[in-house]
Amino acid sequence: MMLIRGGLVLQPDGKAFSPVDLVVEGERIADRVAPGSVSGEGKTVVDAAGKLVIPGLVNGHTHAQTNLGKGLADRWTLELLLNHAPWTGGRRSLEEKYLSAAIGACEMLRKGCTAAYDMFAEFPLPTVEGVNAVAQAYLDVGVRASIAPMMADRSFYEAIPGLADALPPDLREQALAIRHAAHAQSLQACATIFAQWRFDRTRVRPALGPTIPHHCSDAFLCGCRDLARDYDTGLQMHVAESRLQAVVARQRYGHSLVAHLDAMGLLQPGFCAAHAVWLDDDDRARLADRGASVSHNPGSNMKLGSGLADARAMVGRGVNLALGTDGAGSSDNLNMFEAMRLATMVSRVRGRDVGDWLSAPEALRAATEGGARALGFEGLIGRIERGWMADLVLLDLGAPHYVPLNDPINQVVHCEDGTGVHTVIVGGRVLLEDGRFTAFDFEALRMKAQQAVARLSEVNREARALAERLEPHVNQFCSGLAAQPLPGMHAWCNHG
Repeated sequence: MMLIRGGLVLQPDGKAFSPVDLVVEGERIADRVAPGSVSGEGKTVVDAAGKLVIPGLVNGHTHAQTNLGKGLADRWTLELLLNHAPWTGGRRSLEEKYLSAAIGACEMLRKGCTAAYDMFAEFPLPTVEGVNAVAQAYLDVGVRASIAPMMADRSFYEAIPGLADALPPDLREQALAIRHAAHAQSLQACATIFAQWRFDRTRVRPALGPTIPHHCSDAFLCGCRDLARDYDTGLQMHVAESRLQAVVARQRYGHSLVAHLDAMGLLQPGFCAAHAVWLDDDDRARLADRGASVSHNPGSNMKLGSGLADARAMVGRGVNLALGTDGAGSSDNLNMFEAMRLATMVSRVRGRDVGDWLSAPEALRAATEGGARALGFEGLIGRIERGWMADLVLLDLGAPHYVPLNDPINQVVHCEDGTGVHTVIVGGRVLLEDGRFTAFDFEALRMKAQQAVARLSEVNREARALAERLEPHVNQFCSGLAAQPLPGMHAWCNHG
């Protein structure tokens, strides 16, 4: 048993803190009790005096394969990022797939995040060994995860109408040589992964990640829908992330990406749309009415110039809102405190009515319970209440951003940057104490990561050179295509 004593603990409604001691039995919170009312005899005592205690944060969207490539990108749109993806995330050994996932898990844990939705990519198709390596990395660090192999049966150059034809002939041939596996192969690979799943689903869950609707044939999407149903898994996709995606949807389908997914029966409670920047009212209604979730990733959306998602309209219509960082390739850091702060700020620059601004409690809920629901951990994590998992973060009130302490929730969302994280507990295990990892050798990981980067830089040299030659052509074509009008779409999606 564990007794967490003397802290200011977030109330179950997520709107205030109160002095409470927590009794933990095994992995779960056994009780919330009055301060000093339970003896520490026979228990592991965690001194929470001078600490705020919040649920572990939940990252609604990230990519394990990108953590060895953080800091490589500056002025890239989403489309330029996809153009460079073969070298920034490719040709990984099994050990490097583990390393990349572990780096991300360590960064999240150090910054108070205890669970993540990970769209992990292998090229040309997912493998049992690769997904197991990522799952093992999360288990070893101690972070919970839903792992969704990211897949497609059309390459980026095939998925964008007219892009391949706009490339010079020699570059066109090389670009079109980059091909994903046929969808039947990817579906069979995922079925095998699910059938052989050997991990506790309360710790690491399997999911599906057909990456972007128009990068996948309809047959592939329907196959993913059926596989998710058969194996009771979640399904996450990048939906309407960039303006170009919204334009392509109308060219290819005659309506929005959300409407197309709905017509095929993919929208359901286990579905999570990542980004969802370019939505209209009908899209939000479909997502809400089907019980789907959205992972709002404001940092990535702004860095890639994708636009400003209308989180208030989503919440107002009844969409379950999670928050995410996206991968290190597009956000560089995996800081969920930053994601909360940016989510509130983005809502403020969209309009002048303060009633439409996301409040601090709403942002905190999206980063905890909202994320838990999106990941498939609803009712297990995201709240400090009897019977829920003891996934807890202790924030040091001695940190400068809590001095003076005026409004704890407001200061957690708008002042905390991760430097105040003192202790992190997952499932009743102390994994970080006084900012130091207690159950994982991060220094050994750091040394191996440097060696991996040196190898990957060499083996991906030719792929990088090709991407750099393609970049001006991709940029020019995609910028022009994205500039086409979108009737009925609010200008705030793209301009502030």
